[in-house]
Amino acid sequence: MHRGLRVGFVALLLLLPQFPLQAQPKRLISEQDLLAFTWVSDPQLSPDGSQVAYTKVVVDPKNKKKYLTSLWMVPTSGGEARPLTQGTRDSRPLWSPDGRQIAFVRSVEKNNKPGKPQIYVLPLNGGEPQALTDLSEGASSPRWSPDSKKLVFISSTLPEEMEKKEKKDEEEKSDVQVITDSIYRQNGSGYLDQKHHDHLWSVSVGQTPKQLTSGIYDEGEPVWSADSSQIFFVSDRRPQPSYLSGDDDIYAVPSTGGSIKPIASINGGIADLSLSPDGRRIAFVGFPNTESTRSYNQPDLFVTELTPGSIPRNLTTKYDYDIGGGIISDQHPPRGGGGSTVSLWSADSRFLIVNTAERGKANLRRFDAETGAVTAFTEGQQEIIAYTGTPGTTKIAALISKPTLLGDLFLISGQSEPIRLTRANDALFEKLQLSEPEVIEYPSFDGKLIQAWVQKPPNFDPKQKYPLILNIHGGPHAAYGYNFFHEMQWMAARGYVVLYPNPRGSTSYGQDFANIIQYKFPGDDYKDLMAGVDYVINQGYVDAEKLGVTGGSGGGLLTNWTVTQTERFKAAVSQRSIADWEGFWYSADFNLFTPFWFRGAPWKEEADFKARSPITFIERVKTPLMLVEGDEDLRTPAATGGEQMFRALKYLKRPTVMVRFPGETHDLSRSGQPQHRIERLQHILGWFDKYLLGKPIKDYDIENTK
Repeated sequence: MHRGLRVGFVALLLLLPQFPLQAQPKRLISEQDLLAFTWVSDPQLSPDGSQVAYTKVVVDPKNKKKYLTSLWMVPTSGGEARPLTQGTRDSRPLWSPDGRQIAFVRSVEKNNKPGKPQIYVLPLNGGEPQALTDLSEGASSPRWSPDSKKLVFISSTLPEEMEKKEKKDEEEKSDVQVITDSIYRQNGSGYLDQKHHDHLWSVSVGQTPKQLTSGIYDEGEPVWSADSSQIFFVSDRRPQPSYLSGDDDIYAVPSTGGSIKPIASINGGIADLSLSPDGRRIAFVGFPNTESTRSYNQPDLFVTELTPGSIPRNLTTKYDYDIGGGIISDQHPPRGGGGSTVSLWSADSRFLIVNTAERGKANLRRFDAETGAVTAFTEGQQEIIAYTGTPGTTKIAALISKPTLLGDLFLISGQSEPIRLTRANDALFEKLQLSEPEVIEYPSFDGKLIQAWVQKPPNFDPKQKYPLILNIHGGPHAAYGYNFFHEMQWMAARGYVVLYPNPRGSTSYGQDFANIIQYKFPGDDYKDLMAGVDYVINQGYVDAEKLGVTGGSGGGLLTNWTVTQTERFKAAVSQRSIADWEGFWYSADFNLFTPFWFRGAPWKEEADFKARSPITFIERVKTPLMLVEGDEDLRTPAATGGEQMFRALKYLKRPTVMVRFPGETHDLSRSGQPQHRIERLQHILGWFDKYLLGKPIKDYDIENTK
């Protein structure tokens, strides 16, 4: 364009009326958006603090039943993340201390089924990942030696299985199990193999793995000594421990194998070992037992010297909150690693930084390793899900979730504001109309204050009357909090007010608040929930004739209980529930041999088991009830929960349906097949839409019902 014409054209533009660019209207979040979520998991900060390796989890675009996991890396100075691996089941990255390699766990699919996980190493100077193990029972929990030459890991492979066998031998192997332990199956894993125990192994690049421990006991939580001569680990070496309360000890074994020696013990469980930089002490999370068994043992932070006869010190006897975080969500990474509670030591071995849960928030706290004095290291209405630090903890990489943030990586350095490193879901979330829930606190029947969250519909109008869904968390020792919860956002987007409280029994409010429901579950916690419903109705924006209630696991039990105690709810959805405590005692994947929920066995406490079982009061149920069940749920088996409620209500000709999910475990809502997670949400609101809003949904029409 000629210069004169260009200048004239620009001048003409300046004379034209200026209209602001119209922003694209945001839309409501949907259940289908789950398929587009990206989950960031298991952040691992490089030793020099310049990079963060992590696991990226997405739904397989070609198969809505699967997740894909791969390793990625992002610089802490800012910049784009880049992929490290192209695998579809890669997870658990771990930097070597010299920063030259990353170990990780890979599971290779064969015949569309995941193989046993194995340990790989990725050199960062170029080259493809190299497999370090090929064990018949797989390998997990790798930990680098301080000199970056070896890895210790966990495997249940037997020595004889190291040798290749003829195919004929494999065909002749019996699949019949002889069960001798009271705990013989586990949700998500199926029936346990009592011949294989978790033991410590070591491996060097290019070498054959070597077994370090053996026997009838399991070992875990391996940690190298500072000079690489020993490996510390945790084990419960009591015969038949399932009859007793948890009681682990810390042991050591030479890194070349040999005799095991005890290091430290408490009367209680032990997890998350962390060696001090000076190599003289180990910090750990402990679950101290008391003279009288409690239904909930609040985790504490301990430190023990690595000298003979040293007695571990509890640093948090005066800190009445939960060490290790623990705020529930339906959007924690569904695969590729969960949260981290390992303590981070200061360079001088004087202070410890660890995640804690306080009143629905999870933040980092700094503890004096001598006095136990605590100070805040991070603050915010948020959940820190996982974190790692550089040696000496000058920098920390943290995975943080907030009510409108699914989960991203942040760099925490000194007292400055955390620096955001990833924006995994920005492209999607910028299109969505999301809102912060309102946090409320209300008095219950006895004056005890209960914290709760209220998610309101977008464009909420306080002059309108909305239907309400009471959403009850499971556990019962768990807690809702300040994190992203897709289910709550989606229900609100569909026009419902969602109330999700932390009744008594919830964690993050102190030991007494959590344990107060022992031998009273369900009971006063139900009264807390009803007080919350009354409180929200009294605010004037809820239609008291359009109330629904739902919950899963312990929340499913409370949902069953609610419809036997009141008819105020016009619809209910009970998920993965308990109906009959006696049946549950006999069939759950863990046992109730210790008196933490009941004082004795069913035949000795028959009246108490019946008094707290919803099925006892089944004839009172008038509320239309949907039962959601996973066919492979071993935590709350359908036969003692939803199936009992369904069959009894069918006999009574009350409105009820059961929705079954093939192949799903107790973790359906959190890590089930993506498509199943979507269908679960659709069925829950389909039921509420039918009975609260009067929508004609024929899938749930029931004939021959009174």
